[in-house]
Amino acid sequence: MKRRMDKNTPLIAFAGNPNVGKSTLFNAITGMKQHTGNWTGKTVETAKASCRIGGVNCTLVDLPGCYSLEAASPEEENARDFIQSGKAACTVVVCDASCLPRSLSLALQILRHTNRVVICINLIDEAARKGVYPDAAVLEKALGVQVVTTNALRRRGLDRLFCAISGVLSGTFVPTRMPISVDVFSQAEAIARDAVVWDADTVSAKRFKLDRFLTNRFIGTAVMLLLLGLVFYITVTFANYPSELLSRLLFGLLEHIKTLLVSVEVSEGFTSALCDGMLATLFRVVAVMLPPMAIFFPLFTLLEDLGYLPRVAFNLDSAFCRCNACGKQALTMCMGLGCTAVGVTGCRIIETKRERLIAVLTNSFMPCNGKFPTLIAIITTFFVTGSMVDGVFSAVCLVGIMLLAVGSTFLTSKLLSKTILKGDSSSFVLELPPFRRPRVGQVIIRSILDRTVYVLGRAAMVAAPAGLAIWLLANIDIAGASLLAHGVELLNPIGKVLGLDGAILMAFMLALPANELMVPLLMMIYMGSGAMTDSAWQLGQVLADNGWTAVTAVNTILLMLFHSPCTTALLTIKKETGSIRWTAVAFLLPSALGVLLCLLVNLTASLFR
Repeated sequence: MKRRMDKNTPLIAFAGNPNVGKSTLFNAITGMKQHTGNWTGKTVETAKASCRIGGVNCTLVDLPGCYSLEAASPEEENARDFIQSGKAACTVVVCDASCLPRSLSLALQILRHTNRVVICINLIDEAARKGVYPDAAVLEKALGVQVVTTNALRRRGLDRLFCAISGVLSGTFVPTRMPISVDVFSQAEAIARDAVVWDADTVSAKRFKLDRFLTNRFIGTAVMLLLLGLVFYITVTFANYPSELLSRLLFGLLEHIKTLLVSVEVSEGFTSALCDGMLATLFRVVAVMLPPMAIFFPLFTLLEDLGYLPRVAFNLDSAFCRCNACGKQALTMCMGLGCTAVGVTGCRIIETKRERLIAVLTNSFMPCNGKFPTLIAIITTFFVTGSMVDGVFSAVCLVGIMLLAVGSTFLTSKLLSKTILKGDSSSFVLELPPFRRPRVGQVIIRSILDRTVYVLGRAAMVAAPAGLAIWLLANIDIAGASLLAHGVELLNPIGKVLGLDGAILMAFMLALPANELMVPLLMMIYMGSGAMTDSAWQLGQVLADNGWTAVTAVNTILLMLFHSPCTTALLTIKKETGSIRWTAVAFLLPSALGVLLCLLVNLTASLFR
């Protein structure tokens, strides 16, 4: 039962390695919805909740996962400092039943500082499937503290855990001070060897065979690309219709709002600013973002829940090492696919400041969810000829774009590590967790609430005021033309050099608050409208009428892929780095690459004209 936290209530700390089910156990006890995942660094900051154990109101603290108290990362420093502070009345050390030596080494280090400890052997169901059976009684005798076994996912063994915690809090259980050797790893192995029964006939080699297959240099890469293409295919194929339907519904609602405002005699200027500016922009962002996010994020989360994404990081680790960057950048790069701001925040899991900055500065090279609608629209408009292959060809093109983005990330990371961010790559200890059956219901709920709604809400907050600013530019006339038209004319010579035009550059500039605005803004400029339009189905005709060629389409795709992060991402970069200088570098770096590529493509194309 949850209760309000009180600073005088005893603190119960939950410590353990990553991937031992610590956050799952914490959630099972408290009812919180901590995001559990299958890679290192999910919990970087502590989470707190209150509950009642043995008649006592307690505050539970979920510490970041760590392998050792000899801190090598921000999460390990956080856990170490809390444990060494002595604040916890009881520390629950959560261990992986199938990998006890590694878990017990951390437990022994904690026992050096306090014996008010309960050892919780979790994941006993997975251990049994591998033929691993830990003996809690033997462990309890060896460690001198209480040992309980649990299956946090099925909420089994929680009563025994509560009794053990109560015994520590009340003093009814008196721990035995056990000598801790200097080499805790050897001692942990010796204890585990005596306390674990292995059933050699049950231990399956299937996982190891599958891991050898998925982490093979060539086969693993091919599987990664096929899965990525499948995710894109499903997203592209099934997002178009709901996106168009949602767009029609929202813009139909917009017409009713206009009619209502006119009927109550609201001024024409205010009505247009509200409806054609703020609401039209907001509705367009929602219609474009919501359907693909509602498909992409659950698929991405399913791969995470299954345990596949750490294998992707393993495959990319050597490439990042050759770039003098950290292998964990592979994880933050994957996170950036959904949202650059989320990927930047995820860079906290990288230990050194130099490597963390490299990951932050290059994260925007990965196409975020806001860029996909424009990329898909241009691909399907210019490079797809048959309806039967639309989804497949679009997915193949998107995979090609992804390969370009990844290659550019490697190249730029190498360049940064040899120039302004010199240094050698640090070691990256990556645990490959067992494959687990995805919890589909939780995945859908978590991906929609924690990711889709969060990202959509943040974009909507930016889109509404941006829509008003765009409306003002389009409706304030000077010398017979709008400010928007003057801006387009001013940018047109630069656009021609890049194989684009002034309208495209203006649309990119105005879409800085949210990448999703790019196509609607472009349509608005080309059609000479003072309002955001809902006419995506006319895109091909409008672009053709304004002189677009294949070169224009390719360069727009390149600039869409490589241009400055959106406003939300830039604010996140400023917060994470604490530096305006590095934020400016993050703004200029991808933009410079995009401009360079456009110049090269346009120059090459001009040779064949």
